[in-house]
Amino acid sequence: MRVLYEEFSTFARDQERLISGDNNKFDYVEGFVIINRTGLLNNWGLSFAPEDPLQASQFKSDGRTLYCLEMAKYFKLESKHVINQAVKESLSELSYMSSTLFSSEVTYEEFLDRVHVSEMKLRSKGQWEVPHPWINLLVPRSRVDDFAKGVFGNILTDTSNGPVIVYPVNKSKWDNRTSAVTPEEEIFYLVAILTSAVPGSTGKDGVEQIVKRNQRILEFSEAAGLGLKQYLPHYSTRREWRSHFGAKWDDFVRRKSRYDPLGMMAPGQRIFEKAVSYS
Repeated sequence: MRVLYEEFSTFARDQERLISGDNNKFDYVEGFVIINRTGLLNNWGLSFAPEDPLQASQFKSDGRTLYCLEMAKYFKLESKHVINQAVKESLSELSYMSSTLFSSEVTYEEFLDRVHVSEMKLRSKGQWEVPHPWINLLVPRSRVDDFAKGVFGNILTDTSNGPVIVYPVNKSKWDNRTSAVTPEEEIFYLVAILTSAVPGSTGKDGVEQIVKRNQRILEFSEAAGLGLKQYLPHYSTRREWRSHFGAKWDDFVRRKSRYDPLGMMAPGQRIFEKAVSYS
C-alpha cells in the first residue's frame, strides 16, 4: 500500500505510530520523499490499484514536495478477508490524503524481489552500472523537522535520479555493542539519498554536482547543530573520525588495538596509522 502526505510532520507522526512498541499492524513500513514528480499517481497505476480512481486521476504532483508512506502486510490466502478488514481499520487511523491510497497484492517472493525487478529494467537501459554518490544520514527525532525544512525542496530540488528514503528507527533495535554510531535519542530517522549520476554529465545530474549537493546537506546540518550521524561515512582525518564516534571512540580504539594491533585492516579509511615493521 502507498499513500501520500503534504506535510512532513503528519507523515512523520504516522510513521512513528506504526513503529511504536505496541503496534504490529504492518510488517513493513518505509517512507519516501518525492519532489516535483510529473504524473506520479499515473505511474503508480502501472503496478498499484487506486482506491479512488477518479480522485487519483485528478491529482497533480508537479512542482510539489510530497511524502509517500509505503506499507506491507503479510498474510495467507485463507485469512485474506480478516487481514483486509484489519488493514482497513489500521489505515483509518492514519492522516494521509484520502485520494492517494493505492494497493497491490503480490506473492511474498515478488515483494522481496521488487528491487531486483527495478535493477533489471535499469540494466536493460544501460543505467545501472553508473556512479552512485549516495549519502545516508541518521537524524535525531527532535531535529528531523528542521532537517526536512532545510533540505527537502530547498537543497534537494528533484528526486528523478533515485529514491530519497525516510523512516524512523527505534534505537533499542540496534545492538549497542557494535561500532555503529547513532544519535543519542531513542527514535532517530534514516535519511538515504540514493542518487544515480549520469556518466559524462556536467549538469546537476553529474557526479561532481551531486557530491557538491551532498556536501551542502552536511554543511547545513552542521551549521544548524542537528546532531546527525552519517552511516558509512567518508572522513579524511583522525579528528573527524573521533568526532564521528563520540563516546564510542575509546572502545573503538581498544578493539582496534586488540584485534588488529598492526593496523593491517582498512588503512584507506585513515582512522589509524599502519604499524611499521623493521624486521
